Amino acid sequence: MGFSTVAIHAGNEPDPSTGAVSVPIYQTSTYAQDGLGRHKGYEYARTQNPTRSALEKNIAALEGAKFGFAFASGMAAIDTTLKLVKSGDHVILGDNTYGGTFRLFNRILVDYGIEFDLADTSDISNLEKAFKPNTKMVFVETPTNPVMTVTDLKAVSDISHAHGAKVICDNTFMSPYFQRPIEFGVDIVVHSTTKYLNGHSDSVGGFVALNDEKDAEWIGFVQNGIGAILSPMDSFLVLRGTKTLAVRMEAHDKNGRVVANFLAEHPRVEKVYYPGLVSHPQHELAKRQQSGFGGMVSFETGSLDNARKVLEGVKLCTLGESLGGVESLISHPASMTHASVPAETRDKLGITDGLVRISVGIEDVEDILADLDQALS
Repeated sequence: MGFSTVAIHAGNEPDPSTGAVSVPIYQTSTYAQDGLGRHKGYEYARTQNPTRSALEKNIAALEGAKFGFAFASGMAAIDTTLKLVKSGDHVILGDNTYGGTFRLFNRILVDYGIEFDLADTSDISNLEKAFKPNTKMVFVETPTNPVMTVTDLKAVSDISHAHGAKVICDNTFMSPYFQRPIEFGVDIVVHSTTKYLNGHSDSVGGFVALNDEKDAEWIGFVQNGIGAILSPMDSFLVLRGTKTLAVRMEAHDKNGRVVANFLAEHPRVEKVYYPGLVSHPQHELAKRQQSGFGGMVSFETGSLDNARKVLEGVKLCTLGESLGGVESLISHPASMTHASVPAETRDKLGITDGLVRISVGIEDVEDILADLDQALS
């Protein structure tokens, strides 16, 4: 079946008792049991919930995975995958990741004996040098947040597996509509469902998708044991979102390309980061492993003062954190999403005080361009 068909129908069987075509919100904390040790597959809502189960089947199918687990946030999903490594293990982390992911490693996991090193995973030779005898995991984002560097997932998977390490990919920016990392050998895919999968800026959540049965058993155990589960209401909202994922992503992609080209030609913009531009150094790689380029665009204004004028001058775009909603969101990575990353590291990566990131929405693109033009001017 095609992607849109799977997005609409996987996990979304009509309710057997009423025929409802939308999975009901099973807002319950527990379930009546028929007798000791006899129940209908549901015992306690932290462990199982029918609405959450439907979503888990849905997104797993979209990623081409056998197993899926929904969490209360993207960071809860990432933290759970890192429960696959133990004290004394080493993890290679892509040097340009979401600030919350960096903070998890740098401020929390290091206190529990997890070693990690940053590496430019877009350069396979750099990645090769980062491996140690105790390396158990490689964690990448592609494209990266916010400078849109692309990592060759097949190459990273091959080299990591040769070293006995698992590969985890944060696929939030692309969604499974534009990129399916498991097809390139990635072991585990994580998402912030808050973003494109939900798509309406009204839910916070996370997801883990994978094929390995043993790892899935452990992640399910941790999900239940720690309890950072996605609520029934949020599960319902994300299920609603994935039904329109294909049409929304096509609209984001169409607008994103137009906005990126507009910014690339604007006299007030010094540089544009967007894999869909032919000028992007990894444009050809992006074309090979992505079926589209999406709606995430970053651009350099030259200074904090210039960035502030743009961010405070927009009228249609909304200044705020997050991304992937139907509305255009604009942000300042250095002081918002990546504030937890040391300034010297930000500068090295190109996350300057003048960098602005826009999550291009699906409004009429002429209105988005007019808003950016007046703010830049």
